[in-house]
Amino acid sequence: TTATDLVGRFLIKGNETVWQDGPLTRAVRTGAILYLDEVIEAREDVIVLIHSLSDYRRILYLDALSETIQAPDSFQLIVSYNPGYQKSFKELKASTRQRFVALNFHYPKPETECLILQQETGLEEKMAKNLIQLANKIRALSELGLTESVSTRLLVNTGHLMKTGVGAREAAEVAIANALTDDVETTKALKDIVALYL
Repeated sequence: TTATDLVGRFLIKGNETVWQDGPLTRAVRTGAILYLDEVIEAREDVIVLIHSLSDYRRILYLDALSETIQAPDSFQLIVSYNPGYQKSFKELKASTRQRFVALNFHYPKPETECLILQQETGLEEKMAKNLIQLANKIRALSELGLTESVSTRLLVNTGHLMKTGVGAREAAEVAIANALTDDVETTKALKDIVALYL
């Protein structure tokens, strides 16, 4: 996504050129909430664009229209990213991070994650608990160097495979071990852990 995608652009309609607001501009004009997912992946022009909205100014500059929009009090900019990226070369710049109030979200408690897994997949409680124990073991192993660990989504994918008749170990190997890394040695280590729990 580019800054232009967010702000808007001129489009040709019939015999004329018409400006069309992008989602950021619409959110600022109407005082809505704009949510930018995985902001760590954003291009530099997008980060520069949101700076003036995420500090005391709360202003959006539309260079193409020579217009400045003051964000109303109801406008909110929410960004998210997985902090696992910080183990790699990507990290949110301090100048950007400091413009936001930060909330940390963690994995659900095992009993809550078990209920989620059972409801989403129809797995029996015992198997759901086994998958969560496997996930928590992998989540605790920082020495594997994974950029991200076992999400609840991966557990749900594993459960869906199991419900279609794929064996528990094979389902976990393809939906968890293979999904977390391309590194041959790390994948082997993950599959060894899978074998211990399933």
